[in-house]
Amino acid sequence: MTDGGLELGGGWVAREAEGDLHQRFVEADFDDAGWEPITVPGHWRSTAAFAASDGPVLYRRRFPPTPLPESRRRFLTFEGFFYYGDVWLDGGYLGTTEGYFAPHTFEITDAARSGVDEHVLAVEVACPKEGDPHAKRMITGVFSHWDGLDPDWNPGGLWRPVRLSDTGPVRLSGLRCLCVEATEDRGRLLLSLTVDAPAGPVPVHLRARLTGPGGPLDFEQDQTLATGENRLSWTLEVDRPARWWPWRYGPQPLYDLEVAVETGGVRSDGRRLRTAFREVRKDGWRFHVNGERLFVMGSNQGPAAMALGAAEPAALAADVTRAVGANLDMLRIHGHVTRPEVYAAADEAGLLLWQDVPLQWGYGRGARRPAAAQARALVDLLGHHPSVVVWCGHNEPYPGPADAAEKPAKWRSRASILLPSWNKDVLDRSVGRALRSDPTRPVVVHSGVPPGPLRDGTDSHLYFGWYLGGMADMAGVLRRWPRLARFVSEFGAQAVPEAAAFMEPERWPDLDWERLAARHNLQKQHFERFVPPDEFATFDDWRAATQAYQAALIQLQAEDLRRLRYRPTGGFLQFSFADGHPGVTWSVLDHERLPKAGHAALAAACRSVLPMVDPRTGHVHVANERRRPFPGAEIEVRVGDDAWGFGGDLAADSLAYVGRVDLGNGARSVVATLRHDDLGTVVNSYGAVLLGAVLPDAGLVDTGLLDTGLLNAGRPAGGS
Repeated sequence: MTDGGLELGGGWVAREAEGDLHQRFVEADFDDAGWEPITVPGHWRSTAAFAASDGPVLYRRRFPPTPLPESRRRFLTFEGFFYYGDVWLDGGYLGTTEGYFAPHTFEITDAARSGVDEHVLAVEVACPKEGDPHAKRMITGVFSHWDGLDPDWNPGGLWRPVRLSDTGPVRLSGLRCLCVEATEDRGRLLLSLTVDAPAGPVPVHLRARLTGPGGPLDFEQDQTLATGENRLSWTLEVDRPARWWPWRYGPQPLYDLEVAVETGGVRSDGRRLRTAFREVRKDGWRFHVNGERLFVMGSNQGPAAMALGAAEPAALAADVTRAVGANLDMLRIHGHVTRPEVYAAADEAGLLLWQDVPLQWGYGRGARRPAAAQARALVDLLGHHPSVVVWCGHNEPYPGPADAAEKPAKWRSRASILLPSWNKDVLDRSVGRALRSDPTRPVVVHSGVPPGPLRDGTDSHLYFGWYLGGMADMAGVLRRWPRLARFVSEFGAQAVPEAAAFMEPERWPDLDWERLAARHNLQKQHFERFVPPDEFATFDDWRAATQAYQAALIQLQAEDLRRLRYRPTGGFLQFSFADGHPGVTWSVLDHERLPKAGHAALAAACRSVLPMVDPRTGHVHVANERRRPFPGAEIEVRVGDDAWGFGGDLAADSLAYVGRVDLGNGARSVVATLRHDDLGTVVNSYGAVLLGAVLPDAGLVDTGLLDTGLLNAGRPAGGS
């Protein structure tokens, strides 16, 4: 953040653009009496007068002038337009903007000294509906085209704060901070500074202070600036830094960095941010932090609220706490850029973030330049956060459904998924090049592109048990096509939420299925396959059945992927974590953050130490994500009234094949229990829904060849 300034919060009025109003409203003496008060920061649809508007919307705000000495400069910063903006001050045009998450700043020094009695700020904000969803223009990601939000929603508005700030003659207009080294002996931060000098050459003195474990460290250097924009590089070296770790593996020490530019011995401008020392790399699809390999277990997170600008900061941070509480290593910030509170909370909690550029499904040719520019701005904005460990350019770079009624199975099977396309091979190449301006993090150019004859593919989106086949089919497919298993970043099934008043359950069974599909994401055609509504007497019974099905699918498929740990799977991200609006979705927390049954299943499947029974074959494994061994571990597996016992040493950071139990015919209860003095008792149960879904296929899909080091002295005790 920059040095402090004045936030222009209250006092805004607005009106929808019509006729030539957008030309007249910019004048300082324009009469805006009768215009609607509107909240800034916020989205215009949060104001009743604009609740159905797609804009453009015209904003005005009056504020009094304050003195500005000759040695000072004044700037106006918009931290977030959604999506296009045009800005006038006192009738003079300042400029235009594009992009919703990066700040835009205008110098207003001359206007500040103009001697007016009152300043008038006039802003036109536009966020038009995309004409062709397969050839979108705006880089708004899931906000414009997705199956996890209300497609009628328009996020337009001044959704982030508007600020005035003053500087001296030299302005520090940009600061990118990247950790380029973090070993036990040395840490290095690479600072990329953008410094604006009105007239050069100008000698300046740069100061940096790094405050954190071990006390403050000071750095200084002198530079001579040319007229205009100067780009400088500065490396700060620290001996034996305290390193930042994911929550499962260590502490999260953070450092406050303040950078200032001085002229003539006087501070002219400065910026502050919080960062940390840590290294991240990706070996194939295996992630390493500070040289330590980790098997990633996580989920996808769409916008935490549809009106993201109005979300309470504490509520945003609470989702991070919930993710860690569910034993997740990583959240994918799916198809959008969220609020600063989320990134700060993840830094403090040790939660890893996979950050997408807001690109979702198909784009037209006009999107390439703004997408690349905004990808670079994304690195500038978030590069200092240790929690952000991977950049992703484009989610599913193929057309996507034209509307809610189009069956996903249809468009997902199109040849465009595998064949070369402008989106994959031109747009994404430009975006990937921009993201690689950060050499410290891995870049996934696009997500969900399967391997094929012309490309190696990336991560996989595998919806067995929803769009494809049955929930038990994924393991067999991954055995036949191991490249699909390298990293699975989407899998899951929809479930009806606890907070379901929007569904009008009192109408059961005659729900408004068309409205629920169009506005609330429900995919009835897939429920008909797996949890048919007409088989349930009450809404509550059907809701419970959908949640039980989702929970069983998550448990089975997460454990299937854990059984493939590093051979070849580097991790998984379930789809998805929490809803941003009332919907019937793949989330495990609904829009009121009430848990579905899938939440407990996901948390249990992501425990650091987990005994597992493959319910198709009876093979028993134990996964240990801890960095320490557990000698003398004991495992008991009960199948109905029968029991088997195993014992031995569980190695650190391992997957161990233990043995095999007889599941018999028609078993409806399987429980695996691990006991160790340092772990206590870890219980993993398999319920009737999961067993009923897979036991008919027992023996058809053999995952028992995934042995990765037998547990020492395994000793079947036999059935009772």
